[in-house]
Amino acid sequence: MTIQTWILTVVFFSVAGLTLGIGMWWSGSRTLGQRMGQISDHPTLLDKTAEVSHEWRAKVVKIASPFARLSAPKEGWEDSNLRVRFMQAGLRSAGWPVIFFSSKTVLALLLPGLFMLAGGLGEKSNSEMLLALVLLLLAGIGYYLPNVLLSMAISSRQQEIREALPDAVDLMTVCVEAGLALDAALARAGDEMDLRSPALADELNLVRLELRVGATRENALRNFALRSGVEDVTTFVTMLLQSERFGTNVADSLRILAETMRDHRQIRAEETAAKIPVKLLFPLIFFIFPSLFLVLLGPAFISIFRTMLPAMSGAQ
Repeated sequence: MTIQTWILTVVFFSVAGLTLGIGMWWSGSRTLGQRMGQISDHPTLLDKTAEVSHEWRAKVVKIASPFARLSAPKEGWEDSNLRVRFMQAGLRSAGWPVIFFSSKTVLALLLPGLFMLAGGLGEKSNSEMLLALVLLLLAGIGYYLPNVLLSMAISSRQQEIREALPDAVDLMTVCVEAGLALDAALARAGDEMDLRSPALADELNLVRLELRVGATRENALRNFALRSGVEDVTTFVTMLLQSERFGTNVADSLRILAETMRDHRQIRAEETAAKIPVKLLFPLIFFIFPSLFLVLLGPAFISIFRTMLPAMSGAQ
């Protein structure tokens, strides 16, 4: 290597290292600021970000309102299962249904339009029926894609609540055994679970707010189970209501329930681990094994061809 090549190499790695270092420092300082903002009670950058997000959502809702009228039901959807699904996904703002229905309309029109612009109508098709079926298929995919995304959001949120609930029950057990009332234990768990699971902390804080405005404990807990849609939460609510009704010790019931939930979480983890070999089977067959055979048997086939082809040509 010449001196010029060495100098260029040193300059390249110096600039790349400096850029990477600045990026890591900037990302680390911003992450630290966000975490400190979550811990402290003072308004931070997260509050400004929430404000900007709220303003942006309001503008999007204002623009998307005419499109939402095309796909939204005429009446009664507020009391249907779709409203419950929005709550289970954590989308409680009044603007999210407008965004949801408007996205169904826009995607149902956008995907066929993009297909037509990409050459679907420019080329002469042998079958107009096939083209119409493709357009209808793309319109159906665009119409039902928001439903799929909503289901994915619900599943992710329910998984988070399901995994964090045993820790929250353990914390409530400690609080109740220390002398706190059940309502105070729920409030304390909601405050402490914010870093572990924001979704569960949000639900527990909603339970606390419902209790403050005068709702009964039974209604507040049943609303918690309805908003989450998690079977473990339903079991937790049922256990609390039965303990209150029959006068049993809440701390003992919470301890037994926490142990049961931890066992269930371990069983789910073992089931997930047991499914890994089956999930790895198809990538092994279709991607790894062909490459492995090519690497192992390729030189042997090359040697065979190099030996046999001259011999066959000489024999002829």
